[in-house]
Amino acid sequence: MDPVIIVGAGPVGLALALSLAAQSVPCVVLDEGPGKDEQRPARTVVLREDTADLALRLSGTALDGLAVRWTGWRAVRRRQDVERVDYSTSPAPLHLPQHTLTTALREAAQGQRLIKIVTESKLDSFEQDADGVTAHTAGPDGTWWRGSHLIGCDGARSTVRKLLDVRFPGRTGVERHAVAALRAELPWPGQALLHRQPPWRGAPGEVSARPMGDGAWRLDWLLPPRGELVTPDVLVARVRDTLAGWCGGTTPPYELLDTGVHTVHHRLARRWRVKRAFLAGDAAHLLGALGTQGVDEGLRDAENLAWKLAFVWHGEAPRTLLDSYETERRTAVAARLRAADQALPILRGGVGLRSVVPGGTRAGDTLLADAHVGRGPLGAPPVYIHTPLLPDVQASEIDIGTATGAPVADVRVTAPDGETVWLRDRLGRGRLLVVLVAPGTGVWDRRHWLSAGVMPRLAAAVAALPTRAELLVTEGYPEAPAHSVLVVRPDGHLVAALGGVRPAELHACAEAVRGGATVCDPTAQRV
Repeated sequence: MDPVIIVGAGPVGLALALSLAAQSVPCVVLDEGPGKDEQRPARTVVLREDTADLALRLSGTALDGLAVRWTGWRAVRRRQDVERVDYSTSPAPLHLPQHTLTTALREAAQGQRLIKIVTESKLDSFEQDADGVTAHTAGPDGTWWRGSHLIGCDGARSTVRKLLDVRFPGRTGVERHAVAALRAELPWPGQALLHRQPPWRGAPGEVSARPMGDGAWRLDWLLPPRGELVTPDVLVARVRDTLAGWCGGTTPPYELLDTGVHTVHHRLARRWRVKRAFLAGDAAHLLGALGTQGVDEGLRDAENLAWKLAFVWHGEAPRTLLDSYETERRTAVAARLRAADQALPILRGGVGLRSVVPGGTRAGDTLLADAHVGRGPLGAPPVYIHTPLLPDVQASEIDIGTATGAPVADVRVTAPDGETVWLRDRLGRGRLLVVLVAPGTGVWDRRHWLSAGVMPRLAAAVAALPTRAELLVTEGYPEAPAHSVLVVRPDGHLVAALGGVRPAELHACAEAVRGGATVCDPTAQRV
């Protein structure tokens, strides 16, 4: 079969290419630029636990020492702490310049034989037929490309979206921020800060500080939606006043690395799939207000689409499986945008939350905290509830610490070959994961537990599944009883947690994940 054509070589396009290559799918990445990424330290990305793991898994060692995990996060109103988050016992967000992420992914992609990156290649047309896609790129000679599918990861002004004639409605300029990257010593090394209503004269309504690598920080000042032009002198004055306000009234020494003004737009493409063409990342959605993260969502697009394309490309699933990409991802992003749009008038407009509900000021602080630390509708990873890929096995399901459709917790697991790794290290390989919770197996010799208890029956059930699957064993999983069986998609979302070894239900889960039948025999016996 022909390779997949990916238009755009930003973080989303490169992550998609690497995810496909990891599942033995070749691809061609059409890069409009020269193959070098502009160095903009003030343009950064914050990756939550799931997307941070994805970026690190795809880039290998290329990000070592270049990204920072915060040690903590603080929310302050005037001079009073509102909330503190300690990351010493929980996964911290990963913060780094976007060009650093892109460069690391590009270097990883250049080492993959299944990925071909073509620079100075701007798409100007493409056509679809029953068997694939034919695309043309502009240039001195003009080049035609043939692919099985085409994915537009070409940003907010997406050529692919325009050629598909897909509308991109939404709101323009919902927030504006002045941003600066600088090196300085602040009183809370390693911690991120959200400071609302700072007490010094002339302060903005909100300013944040996020640590980066090499002693650098990114500072954001909330601006009026349609305020005056922010000149370099004005921005330098903001830097000096803010640092002085945080450091006892005296501006400490600092090195200014980069500045800019960032305007946030909220938009959502009407369609994310047209036959064999798809949209992902900023080509499909724009968000970013209240601390939400667009690159976060773009990487989730890539991970979600990659395994489904791989299943279809290898002939392991019907093409209808690809419909679930738009169903899941567009629904998740729409919910994020809806939550932000509902919170914006309260937090940024003239309606005070205190006048709406008792304790409204603190509730507003909580809303912002959710987006910044990755909780609730504004920040938590998506849970795919309204998806056609969930099986009808409710009679056999049990409640565990992860909701059906949510990302699984990262626990230590052992494979049948004896290798012990983290569960998320087994994601993105084009296989369904079946995880048995079996306390005490860690101290057994592999030869014994493979032939003991429920393992032979479970191994036989996994081998009989209609798609590739890997059997793993863990000593424990949050709130999961012994001998429960977890079925996990290739992108790490929980399909079902079953109360024991149930071959019929396992088969129904596998069929559901590949877009087939989802009903099992309710009379099947549990072991």
